[in-house]
Amino acid sequence: MPRSAAIKRKTTETDITGSLNLDGKGAGDIKTGIPFFDHMLTLFSKHGLFDLKVKAKGDIEVDFHHTVEDVGICIGEAIKKALKDKKGIKRYGTSDVPMMDALATVILDISGRPYLKFTLPKNSSLAASLAFRRKHEAFDLGLAKEFLTALSNTAGIDLHARLHYGEDLHHSIEAIFKALGRALRIAVEKDKRVKGVLSTKGKL
Repeated sequence: MPRSAAIKRKTTETDITGSLNLDGKGAGDIKTGIPFFDHMLTLFSKHGLFDLKVKAKGDIEVDFHHTVEDVGICIGEAIKKALKDKKGIKRYGTSDVPMMDALATVILDISGRPYLKFTLPKNSSLAASLAFRRKHEAFDLGLAKEFLTALSNTAGIDLHARLHYGEDLHHSIEAIFKALGRALRIAVEKDKRVKGVLSTKGKL
């Protein structure tokens, strides 16, 4: 049976529905009202080989923040539900992804202990986008961090994302989302040698 879960969340700020299949073929059907975010989630789905459907309506006329964060919450919850007791999974995943002028690494542990470490290159002009968000003009690294934080917190993932370098903002964010999909694909794969969960505690 495929490991899948429904996506559903409705607040005064967003209304989100969809589904996630961890054992899919990389089919993405994403409509969040934020075209660049749709593109990034499609890449996450394709490179993770997840079938992901997301339909979101949010107050994007105010800011992208609520929609991006709540979609992250929904996907994180879907991952957690689809994995159920996490028996047999490899648990850890890592991926290095180049994208033209950018290089990103994502390392993660589906440990049940949420934590996000988001690292940007020192002395990079890209780092400024964490401190300055252009509300309706662009999807920036600050929003990428908001998505990763929400996903980590709700899925219970110890998540470390590093952008080693990057000159173009699009390329930099794209490398991160591709690496996230690939690292998560490795971590949720099952290994027949793993009996129960991959932990000396007997629980994740």
